[in-house]
Amino acid sequence: MLDVIIALIPTTLVGVWYFGLPAVYLILTCLVSSVAGEALCRRLMGREQTIGDFSAVLTGLLLALNLPAGLPLWMAAVGSVFAIVISKQIFGGIGMNPFNPALCARAFMLISFTGPMTTFVKPVAGAIFSMPDAATTPTPLAAIKPMFLFSSTHPTPAAGQDGIPPLFDLLVGNMPGCIGEVSAIALIAGGAYLLLRKVISWHIPISFVFAVWAYSLLAGGAPAHVQVLTGGVLIGAFFMATDYVTSPITAKGKLIFGTCAGLLVMLIRQFGSYPEGTSFAILIMNSVTPLINRWTQPKPFGAK
Repeated sequence: MLDVIIALIPTTLVGVWYFGLPAVYLILTCLVSSVAGEALCRRLMGREQTIGDFSAVLTGLLLALNLPAGLPLWMAAVGSVFAIVISKQIFGGIGMNPFNPALCARAFMLISFTGPMTTFVKPVAGAIFSMPDAATTPTPLAAIKPMFLFSSTHPTPAAGQDGIPPLFDLLVGNMPGCIGEVSAIALIAGGAYLLLRKVISWHIPISFVFAVWAYSLLAGGAPAHVQVLTGGVLIGAFFMATDYVTSPITAKGKLIFGTCAGLLVMLIRQFGSYPEGTSFAILIMNSVTPLINRWTQPKPFGAK
């Protein structure tokens, strides 16, 4: 848990740099609500306290990083309690939840608070010293959604045109979006740390990102690297799809999980109502994880 929290520090700092005090308040609200919700829930259920394992802290941080900075704080608190109580504790606590708690809460909030959840703060470098106003600034994903077309004659927009930020902005995070999903460099750095620490393996992140990239090449429209570097692909691939409890345990199963999740992301982006599909794609794959484990379970040597 501590390693994942450490790995999220770079993208958290970038989010605070671009979205300012609203991001700070939102992160603190999610952290406090998640820890308090877990402590109260465990007490009411007469079970041993588990806030010391930092899982509630991680859930709150992940949820905050998947929210727009301008979201009302009471909505963030409701989402945090939903993540802890409904998505985790009702199933028995850590290790028993079938779905990623932070993603469950985000999906719940996206359906319940659609307007605020799709209103984004315009990034301002050094915004930590100010209070940026929320504005209905479209994210790059909203701009590129109409560009999907399987025809090779469809013109491919260039970076900096049609609402697509330049590559440098995609890498550093200077674009509208959720707090922790905008900076590709920060997310890759955090993912590399987890790989080096052997907290996660390469199977899910690489297969996830490769599936998004390959589908983007076939679907045409926006450049493939734009699909990979925008939205929740990187934070989902490194930090949420790799959750121990809700992802397969075998290497082959992880490859299947990551590939299918990446393809679902692109199918939802192209044909779904929302311009982004990472949360729903991972949740769908969480539901079939037990089947993937069963299909890919290796047989003991010599067994029939």
